[in-house]
Amino acid sequence: MPSIPPSSQAASLAEASARTEPVRDRMTRSELRASLSLASIFALRMLGLFLILPVFAEFARTLPDGHDAQRVGIAMGIYGLMQAFLHIPLGWLSDRVGRKPVMVAGLLLFVAGAVVAALSDTLTGITIGRAMQGMGAISAAITACIADLTRERHRTKAMAMVGGSIGLTFALSLVIASPLLHSIGMSGIFGLMAVLGTLAIGVTLFVVPTPPAPHPVRLPFRTVLLNPDLIRMNVGVLALHASQVAMFMVVPAMLADAGMPLDQHWKIYLPVVLVSFLLMLGPMMAAERYGKIRPVLLASVALMTAVQLLFATVHGLWAITGVLLLFFVAFNVLEAMQPSLVSRYAAASRGAALGVYNTTQALGLALGGVAGGWLLQHEGRPAVFVGCAAVLLLWLIIAWSMKAPPARASADKNPDAPAAVA
Repeated sequence: MPSIPPSSQAASLAEASARTEPVRDRMTRSELRASLSLASIFALRMLGLFLILPVFAEFARTLPDGHDAQRVGIAMGIYGLMQAFLHIPLGWLSDRVGRKPVMVAGLLLFVAGAVVAALSDTLTGITIGRAMQGMGAISAAITACIADLTRERHRTKAMAMVGGSIGLTFALSLVIASPLLHSIGMSGIFGLMAVLGTLAIGVTLFVVPTPPAPHPVRLPFRTVLLNPDLIRMNVGVLALHASQVAMFMVVPAMLADAGMPLDQHWKIYLPVVLVSFLLMLGPMMAAERYGKIRPVLLASVALMTAVQLLFATVHGLWAITGVLLLFFVAFNVLEAMQPSLVSRYAAASRGAALGVYNTTQALGLALGGVAGGWLLQHEGRPAVFVGCAAVLLLWLIIAWSMKAPPARASADKNPDAPAAVA
């Protein structure tokens, strides 16, 4: 047998290695700038809901018209309801007039609603302000802008940044809400939202790279709506956020009854949130690096269901704290995974799929406030958690047949091509 020259052996080994090793390619500076700035804008808008979740139900009791739990639930849920009506229309409009004009207009509505709520001393006035904030439904425009500004193989990573930013925002709101209420009051919190919304407009205009001009296409809504994989994700985000809003109509009162004053709740939330982020790293690594997406998602939904049942039965500060820790671990994992999965299941219809996903998320926020308020008013605290568990159990049953998501897109032919106009 003729021998192979060492140089040929080395060349063959190098060629085989190049075929088997993944292409190491990082996001460009423009892609990273776009992803981080857009994720921050998205997180700011969610702060408009999350910042009042831990304290609003208790604060509303001090208002002249705030003793009806169902009306309090409507005030909390109307933000999501208005977004549910407007996500798809404003996403469609961003295809016609551009992403940034729609984003700026939505943020102006967010700021105006915050000002109205800050100047109101009744539950009715705050409800009107929350409705105006919800009308700035720009989530679909933001996610479409991310798709415009990132290459295919980095798009899932960018969407995961958005999902992670929502989890971080929720955690931050639970830590700072009580101290803020104690120091500047609810009107001050709404005023702070107005200031942050104004800053977000500046980020949109001067930090977010300018995306290419949109090319209007007819969105395949029928295909998106009937896709079984996307249906599972839409049911999931609705169940997740409905249970989140409903349970936080009760949890602050439970902590107060256990001996923790409202302005001291951050002493529970802060360590719980920090530990939960450490505990979520293992499941996230197993999901993405080792291909365990399905079992991690199902286990997280099952844990969320168990958390609700535990909340219905536990008493005492330490027990409530332990269940809160389990909640945050599951919530953070699911909030980071789901937008990324939608972008992978949707293939060429990401814009339409994310518009529907954001709409069902907003419906979940509204449903959680309204249904949670009704259950609390008529059936009591345990019924709120049992209702949440029933919704999450339905999600678990629907998600059980989910398929593994498609493999990530292959490398772009021209990795050095700019993603956007800086």
